[in-house]
Amino acid sequence: MGVSMGTKGSANRQRIVEAADHLFYSRGYNQTSFSDISDETGIPRGNFYYYFKTKEDILSAVVDSRLDIFRQVLDDCEAKSSDPRQRLLAFAETPVHNQQQVIEYGCPIGTLSSELCKEQAHEISSGRLTAVFDLIRDWCIEQFRALGFENRAHDLSMDLLAKLQGITLMANIYHDRKFLSRATEDVQAWLQQVTTN
Repeated sequence: MGVSMGTKGSANRQRIVEAADHLFYSRGYNQTSFSDISDETGIPRGNFYYYFKTKEDILSAVVDSRLDIFRQVLDDCEAKSSDPRQRLLAFAETPVHNQQQVIEYGCPIGTLSSELCKEQAHEISSGRLTAVFDLIRDWCIEQFRALGFENRAHDLSMDLLAKLQGITLMANIYHDRKFLSRATEDVQAWLQQVTTN
């Protein structure tokens, strides 16, 4: 866009993205309409086209927003320790830190990616669908490499993501906070084991 939207325009755009993010997470992408987002924001549906031409454009902005959120999560893990093992352990606690949302809606990345991968009626690229997972996986790879696991870094990162996705899925399905806590501790024990061998 070559034209600046101004402060009000930027604020409205941000409100649309935040509302869409919440609705895509809580209801699902396919179950959320422009009207739903309009109701949530109070911004008339007709005004959306000033900011977004299609629902896929909103989805892309939501992915960007989630990327920013998870960059901050990873930055926070790095700020907690210079030790890559401690950083990984801190990251593994993410589902517990967000337990209310996890129990109610599952993983904010996994649920959306899974929904959109099932049907190909969307115009967002598969690279955009995996962007947040790619960010986290690559960060985990860096941590495992720093611990000396050059050859296994990718596999260990994928294993960690799979374990955390499984935990969030099961905690959501059963609305089970105790399981979420116990399983997170199990993942941390696994991390301690694989990074000390």
